[in-house]
Amino acid sequence: MAIFYIAKRHRDSGSIRTTPIGYINSCFAAKNGTPRQPTVCGPSRATLQIQQTVFNNPDHPLIGLDEYSHVWIIFLFHKNGHLSYKAKVRPPRLNGQRVGVYSTRSPHRPNALGLTLAKLEKVEGDTLHLTGVDMIVGTPVLDIKPYIPCYDCPHTRLDTAVQEGDLLSEDESDCQITSPSGPNTALVLDSEEASTTPCQVSPRSDGLGALGEMLSEVKDYLQQGELTKGGAAEESNQSELVGPEGDAGGRLHFGQESYSTIAGWIKQPPVSTLEVRFTSHAERELMEFLPSDSTVMDKPRFKFLKDSDEAAAAIKAVLSADPRSVYRRTRCQDRLFFFSMDTADITCWFGDGFAEVLRVQPILL
Repeated sequence: MAIFYIAKRHRDSGSIRTTPIGYINSCFAAKNGTPRQPTVCGPSRATLQIQQTVFNNPDHPLIGLDEYSHVWIIFLFHKNGHLSYKAKVRPPRLNGQRVGVYSTRSPHRPNALGLTLAKLEKVEGDTLHLTGVDMIVGTPVLDIKPYIPCYDCPHTRLDTAVQEGDLLSEDESDCQITSPSGPNTALVLDSEEASTTPCQVSPRSDGLGALGEMLSEVKDYLQQGELTKGGAAEESNQSELVGPEGDAGGRLHFGQESYSTIAGWIKQPPVSTLEVRFTSHAERELMEFLPSDSTVMDKPRFKFLKDSDEAAAAIKAVLSADPRSVYRRTRCQDRLFFFSMDTADITCWFGDGFAEVLRVQPILL
């Protein structure tokens, strides 16, 4: 009763207490040079260890998580400095143009929460091994949730024209797969089976069989044709329609395919992707780094990245997305740029349409 009273009091006063469940240990030690999105640098690696202060047996909450390939990581932007925020921001990809903060993923927001979709490589006891991350060392993690395509990805959801009761009753499972016994039958899974079975959309079953399916698809086709014609008269740079294959308005989709829309500047930003190259000296320095599993002690060695090839791919991924701020990109005359990755300090410079790596040196501890 006392716990509820305390929680209600904080809720009513506008404050909510959270407890980090763990802290990120990653190949990025500082904000400078860290990818702004998780998919930018696929080879980037990190670990997350669950705190024993949260769970007496920190490995227990991770039981079953290894059945998923990706996880959502909800974290705190703890390096925001004075934690100021504004209603309008200038995303780096917009090169100085202003938009509302809630139409961006800016870290500077009233509640400095971040969301990352990371690839789960493995679970070892109380520790998650992740790739494709955009979090720095020491990032406080507030929660972990499994990524489930049939819930999280609009392209795999049921057609919105189908009412909730058409396929499943309220007390049946959220996931449904096509039964191998026939095209118009569906196998409903209980929640435990659904957690380990890929979620697929079953055919529509409205009592009309193949004819009903065909008429429904024709109706959807005509409806989207009207939408397409109506939208053609407007400017198309505000947002783009993305279909199940990721194409943007290239062809009409109908039937059970669903859509998501994104701002046009995400698909076609004013900032172009850069070509990345290494000087011969930088290539030689990078090759001096030993793999993470090496036992040799007299040479620099990676801690997270597997080898020099993976490090080169990670460096190219970070620089091709141009990690510089808008100020450094547009107003600063100094074109040198420094950042660290894993156990390496990288020096590069930016030219017109390219970035060149000059030095790759071991971090001096």
